[in-house]
Amino acid sequence: MSIDRTLICKNCGKEFAFTAREQEFFASKGFSNDPTKCKECRNAIKQRKIEQQTEIICKACGKKDTVGFKPNNPNDILCDECYQQKRQNMITSQPAAKEEATE
Repeated sequence: MSIDRTLICKNCGKEFAFTAREQEFFASKGFSNDPTKCKECRNAIKQRKIEQQTEIICKACGKKDTVGFKPNNPNDILCDECYQQKRQNMITSQPAAKEEATE
């Protein structure tokens, strides 16, 4: 059974508790490393990511969506659904291309 541990945040240098319950959760997810940031620093990072959201219109389907970065050309971006579909098509077509190259 785990016991509460005190860790040091690599961002702010403050001590934070890594509770027994959190340690059990980490282990159940297969995480082998301890957390390196306190809850306040993790929340600040999440907030910055939310604030960095940029609204786009998908060049493939025209749907409005948001992305977590500022694109150079917002008119040349895919929504998440179209991006995932394109990515899946690229993944499934790669083995066929490799087989053709070996024949």
